[in-house]
Amino acid sequence: MTAPAATGRALQLARTSYGAALMLAPSRAILLATGRVPDRRACRVAQLLGARHLAQAALTAFAPLPAVFGTGAEIDALHAASMLMLAAVDRAARRAALTDTVAEAAFAAAGLAAAASRRAGTGR
Repeated sequence: MTAPAATGRALQLARTSYGAALMLAPSRAILLATGRVPDRRACRVAQLLGARHLAQAALTAFAPLPAVFGTGAEIDALHAASMLMLAAVDRAARRAALTDTVAEAAFAAAGLAAAASRRAGTGR
């Protein structure tokens, strides 16, 4: 496996694992991240986020192109920015929002790295 392929696969695996955890055990994931038992609404939001991550992982597996990884990174960065805004205005949601900001920023950075690696490598 080439370095660009390995970079993309590592991101896909991390994103799939994160998405599956949010989909299958949202309450546990939120409790681990925040130390608080979440309400039903928070669990539904986490499941939607998990579904988005699973769809994004599938899309990058189907079309592992620099532009696809780059677009995914942009989506992650926008999500991180929205969570920073939520943390600024909602004290009750601050811990969860900041935790999600860190996760989304990490996915954005990894997506940019995967895109750059693919551009420098074979392009696939």
